[in-house]
Amino acid sequence: MTRRSTGAVGGPAGGGARATRLGAAIPAAITLAGMIATPLARRGGPVRRTLSTVVVSGLFATTSAAAARRWGAPRAAIAATGVAAATTAVEHLGTTSGRPFGAYGYTNALRPQVAGVPAIVPLAWFAMAVPARETAHAALGHRSTPARRIALGAVALTAWDLFLDPQMVGEGYWRWVRAGRYRGIPVTNYLGWLATSTAVMAALEVALPTDGEADRTLVAEYGVMAGMETLGFAAFFKDRVVAAVGGTAMVPIAAAAARSLWRSRHWRVVGDVRVVRHTRGAGRG
Repeated sequence: MTRRSTGAVGGPAGGGARATRLGAAIPAAITLAGMIATPLARRGGPVRRTLSTVVVSGLFATTSAAAARRWGAPRAAIAATGVAAATTAVEHLGTTSGRPFGAYGYTNALRPQVAGVPAIVPLAWFAMAVPARETAHAALGHRSTPARRIALGAVALTAWDLFLDPQMVGEGYWRWVRAGRYRGIPVTNYLGWLATSTAVMAALEVALPTDGEADRTLVAEYGVMAGMETLGFAAFFKDRVVAAVGGTAMVPIAAAAARSLWRSRHWRVVGDVRVVRHTRGAGRG
């Protein structure tokens, strides 16, 4: 049994719940529009820079609205602020010391910046971290435990960077001192992402504890990103390598989560039908 949207974990009910659903739907639509428009604009140009900000801000707003509905606005705000502050510190450490991602640096393309880190970067961490954790929770099903959610959630979030980094490096938003074999990105980047993602997932277990079934809006958000990124790289960015690598990493996790949620809903409906039939049969007796 879940306590979503009942106020038991701080979530709104009634008209408040409808408002927060709308609050997630509007930025989600803006995000999709921005993703569709991005390959139509000139690579490295000002329009694409603006669209990058639109897409990340839309993702952040979508996740924040869904989190506010599920866990309540105060908890969602604390979680978002904490993850953003922590990842800003990690990114600053990365650009000044080369740890944990490897030696890289941000250009001046993305503004504004905080401590040398574009403001949208920490927003992106939170924007996809919560959907990744909820997707991991759904994919694990009855086997979901804190340790397993943290591990699979970290993998799910790192999988997204298999799309993100090639695109952002290609746009000239940041540069690696030593180019790696995967579209110029070194393997240390993904090891750093996995380590940072693990810490973020552990923090989310405390800040936004799971409560019953995974949030379907957040799971859908991760699934849509997996599909859109795969399609975008394959059909519009003309990079089938990134489409294959990123798609292979993200899509199976998203598919497992969707299948698990569909099965849980299917059996719940079947159970409800059986209860109704049993009640009617008892009434006829």
